[in-house]
Amino acid sequence: MIPPSRPDTAPPRRRARLARRVAAAMACAAIVLAGAAAGYGVWVLRASRPALEGMRRLPGLEAPVTITRDAAGVPTLVARTRPDLARALGFLHGQERFFQMDLLRRLAAGELAELVGPAALDLDRTHRLHRFRTRARAVLARQDPADRALLAAYTAGVNAGRTALAHDSFEYTLLRIPPAPWRDEDSLLVVYAMYFDLQDADGTGQRLRAALRQAWGPEMAAFLDPELTPLDAPADGSTATPPAMPAALPARPSSDTGNAAPPAPERGSNNFAVSGRLTATGSAMVADDMHLGLMVPNIWYRARQVLRPAPAAAPTLDLTGVTLPGEPYQIVGTNTRVAWAFTDGYIESGDLIALDIPPGDPGRYQTPDGPKPFGMARETLCAAHETCHPLTIRTTIWGPVNGQDARGRPLVWHWSAEDEGAIDYRGVRALESAVSVRAALDAAHRAALPQENLLAGDRDGHIGWTIIGQVPRRVGLDDRLPHSWADGSHRWDGMLPPADIPEIVDPPGGRLWTANGRVVGGPALAVLGDGGYADGLRAGRLRDDLHTRDHFAEADLLAIQTDDHATVLRPWQAMLAAAIAARPGRADLAAMAPHVAAWGERARPESIGYRLVRQYRAHALAIVFGAYAHALPGLPGTPRVPPRAAWAVQRLLTERPPALLPPGRRDWTAIDDSILDALAADVRAAGGVASFRWGAANHVGIHHPLSRAVPLLGRLTDPPDLPEAGDTLVPRVAVPGFGASERLVVSPGHEDTALFDMPMGQSANPLSPYYGAGQEAWVDGTARPLLPGPARWTLTLAP
Repeated sequence: MIPPSRPDTAPPRRRARLARRVAAAMACAAIVLAGAAAGYGVWVLRASRPALEGMRRLPGLEAPVTITRDAAGVPTLVARTRPDLARALGFLHGQERFFQMDLLRRLAAGELAELVGPAALDLDRTHRLHRFRTRARAVLARQDPADRALLAAYTAGVNAGRTALAHDSFEYTLLRIPPAPWRDEDSLLVVYAMYFDLQDADGTGQRLRAALRQAWGPEMAAFLDPELTPLDAPADGSTATPPAMPAALPARPSSDTGNAAPPAPERGSNNFAVSGRLTATGSAMVADDMHLGLMVPNIWYRARQVLRPAPAAAPTLDLTGVTLPGEPYQIVGTNTRVAWAFTDGYIESGDLIALDIPPGDPGRYQTPDGPKPFGMARETLCAAHETCHPLTIRTTIWGPVNGQDARGRPLVWHWSAEDEGAIDYRGVRALESAVSVRAALDAAHRAALPQENLLAGDRDGHIGWTIIGQVPRRVGLDDRLPHSWADGSHRWDGMLPPADIPEIVDPPGGRLWTANGRVVGGPALAVLGDGGYADGLRAGRLRDDLHTRDHFAEADLLAIQTDDHATVLRPWQAMLAAAIAARPGRADLAAMAPHVAAWGERARPESIGYRLVRQYRAHALAIVFGAYAHALPGLPGTPRVPPRAAWAVQRLLTERPPALLPPGRRDWTAIDDSILDALAADVRAAGGVASFRWGAANHVGIHHPLSRAVPLLGRLTDPPDLPEAGDTLVPRVAVPGFGASERLVVSPGHEDTALFDMPMGQSANPLSPYYGAGQEAWVDGTARPLLPGPARWTLTLAP
């Protein structure tokens, strides 16, 4: 028989003493385990540091490659053949940046969840629609044999570099997933990742314009999201007539009101150049700062690559600039004869197609050749440590179906990224060895990449601009709206031949600039289309800065890159000051008045007035544009304010036309009150006007991709989150986690005086001796020399 249980008869003091001993033992065990974990973590970090000195074998090399690094970890590679340079660069990327490369290839392929877990499944589902892994394999097979050889050498170098580490980088330990080898096709996936980063991947802009047109008619839609505005500052000097303000609003059944989402940070950059007649050397001078999302490590990897056929021979190629981990080519920089730079081109790289479905036949869609059946592609989505899920993609001859319009018609985003010629490295390789601006522009016309503004300058003083990448020949598609392509009147007729791609060479003023707005007007603009050009604020400031002097040194162009003057916001400051003065009874607004009056016109961290003006503008855009854009037909969610809508909102708030008052709004004064109330709420949330400094909202905000998910990791990986000068509305683009991914100023042939900086330096390993090198200079805007400094470490890679 089982005896009955007895109650615990131990004295309370004994039980308490026992509990304390157990707790102490558990605490000691926890400390030991934590110490062991920390010790293991340190070992992993030490074991995954790159080789800096000595000799390493790298099979496949034709001859030894020498790699010297300066104190900041910037390498100089000296090799005898171009494939050897690619193999050695791959070795460095594989040792220092493999996890970054892994994220990029998985992002493009829709395979990110396989590494980071189910939180990325929704993103994977969206990206997998484009089936870029399959496309990359097909496009790789069509590359020039010389480029396939470089990619193969690079891939071998990447895998050799990674496997030469004593341990894989710490991220794989945290994620509990081993890294997969690099493949040649993965380099193409990195290019597709840049397509996603730089372009509209689903036709959002055309969907918004179609919804505005359906709700408010063509005149009001064109006014709210104009193609041309007086703020445009194209480099060709062209002018444009903006759309007229409509006389009245058409009736709309719904009187819903709401706000739009605030404008998104522009995916873009600045570049500009001056001709040799404006420099002391006679060589052109090129400046570039590419604005991207910022994280740890930085997207770029600096390198100098020297091709020397024999030990005593003169270099036949001398490249200095930035490389993109995942690619064997120099992206931006100089070859001592030509310097080149990129900004996002924002041309129309896609068109939204509304499919016509034959009556009673939902499995087919109309084409110029008659009805065709939808295709079905089957993919599998997997998440780390989870089960996999099937994904069925409905396809057409123009691309995958990715939604439907307000009439229920299926929509297809016909995107140049999905074209079989979307990647062609021939022009990229030719650009590396270009000896003149003319040769650089010709190389650009042979390249296929995400469409960018290429700006080049050469040692002889010439400067030039063109679009690098394929430009669609668009027929019947000049209104920036979705169309049916069923009858063939709306279509793409292949890609433009090089002779038809616009370019500017040696303009009379000796100056060129781009900042994501339109660069040209007239027929050239019609050829390129409008993929969401910026509003011209930054471009206008660059233009004005470049015309303040007639002679330039490198420091002068750096000063333009770091210009934080916000003169473009003067009208908004005047509107805010007037609105405050009109409400003398509001103490909360009265407290803002002196700061608005003394705002200083600069996006400085200490400025209270700048933040007030900037936030007033942001709320005005969201509230006024949102009053027209709320609950638009055919849009799945709340739209963001398009870049050039600011011009329309400013006119509405200035002229206050009663006939255009949005439905549900009493008068324009009530709208003013809503804007001011939103601003006052921001100030209260910040703790009052005295705390409402721009630097409290605008700070570095750079993080490792895992640091906010893994406790305490950010203390090891992330840079200090310091207040930062700049904004998206001034040349010095800087908001948390977004800004200048590099700053370059170079005059080809005079690299010894060239300037460069970038955030977070070269290494992804926190225990690297040069981890974060240059971060402070980047925050301060005080660039360092472009050329690597004296050699501190020397590594030889031998066959």
